[in-house]
Amino acid sequence: MPELVFFSGTMDCGKSTLALQIEHNRSARGLTGMIFTRDDRAGEGKLSSRLGLVTDAVEVEDGQDLYAYLVDHLSQGRRADYVIADEAQFLAPEQIDQLARVVDDLSLDVFAFGITTDFRSKLFPGSQRLVELADRVEVLQVEALCWCGARATHNARTIGGAMVVEGAQVVVGDVDQGDDIGYEVLCRRHHRRRMTAATAHAAALSPDVLPVSSS
Repeated sequence: MPELVFFSGTMDCGKSTLALQIEHNRSARGLTGMIFTRDDRAGEGKLSSRLGLVTDAVEVEDGQDLYAYLVDHLSQGRRADYVIADEAQFLAPEQIDQLARVVDDLSLDVFAFGITTDFRSKLFPGSQRLVELADRVEVLQVEALCWCGARATHNARTIGGAMVVEGAQVVVGDVDQGDDIGYEVLCRRHHRRRMTAATAHAAALSPDVLPVSSS
């Protein structure tokens, strides 16, 4: 049976790499996929990973009906054996409903990849709808790490290395961007404390480490 599967995780945990791997595996077996994306780091109409892999994709626009797009694509005699939707957190809830309809009415597997929560630890509307509708939610097993070495569970927005907690929900950026607006993955403890690698001087001894007496 076709499924709507949501692959979720923090930034820098390999979501787009897995999306590209799924595309490669299926295309190697003669299948043809429809790839949707939104606001990818590589630019419009691209699906890319931090490993340097990239492929063309359909850039989703505001208000675009993804189900109607697939129906039109198929009615013109073109193929689509499955659907990949990367950066799915940026899709509107109604577009997630349309992807669910693709599964139910067109009998196509849909693999959606996205971040669950934003830099304020609030659910993205698209991700929330995916959690509500998906047949399966898969948390990626390639764990991103906080600067302290613990498992990273939260995404932080930074300006000049300092964490910020106000601003628009969607600001396109990437990890390790220096003084520009960027992002860093943190464990819950350091996200709560707004302690990034820069502000914690992670290269030196962490102040969270208790001193060991020599006596």
